[in-house]
Amino acid sequence: MGAAYFYHLTRAPLEVTLPVLLGKARGAGWRVAVRGTDPKYMEWLDEKLWSGQEDGFLAHGLMGGAHDRQQPILLGVGTDTANEPACIMTIGGADITAAEINALERVCILFDGNDSDAVNVARGQWKTLKDAGCKAQYWSEESGRWEKKAET
Repeated sequence: MGAAYFYHLTRAPLEVTLPVLLGKARGAGWRVAVRGTDPKYMEWLDEKLWSGQEDGFLAHGLMGGAHDRQQPILLGVGTDTANEPACIMTIGGADITAAEINALERVCILFDGNDSDAVNVARGQWKTLKDAGCKAQYWSEESGRWEKKAET
C-alpha cells in the first residue's frame, strides 16, 4: 500500500523541485509518471528537463511517443500510465485516486503555495484521500528546508 506525499512549494519553483524528487524516485529504482493538466505546460516542462544540468540528467519522454513503455519518466496529461510507474507525481491539480495511491509505491502531489487556487485544490485532495483511508504526508519548505508537518 502506497502513500500520498503533498509538497507545498513556497520557496523553489516546480521546475527546481520536480527534478530533485524525480532523481530520488529514480534512485529508488522507480519508474515515474508525471501527470499534469495542461499539454502546453507539459511540453515546457519537457524542455526544462532536457536542458537541465548535465550531472543531473533525467532520461524521460513526453507521452505520445513511440517508446512510452520504455521511458523511466513519462510526462503527460490524463491517466495513461504506459510506462507502468511505481510513482506518480501530479502537478497543476491533476487528479489522483485512492485506488492509484494504494496500488503504487508513492504518489507525490506538488502544488504552488503562492497560488490560492492550487492550495484549495490540494486541501480538497488531502481531505478526499484521507477520507478514503489513504496514508498521506504533508511536507512544507516554509522554513527553508523540507519538513513533515502532518501525517494521516
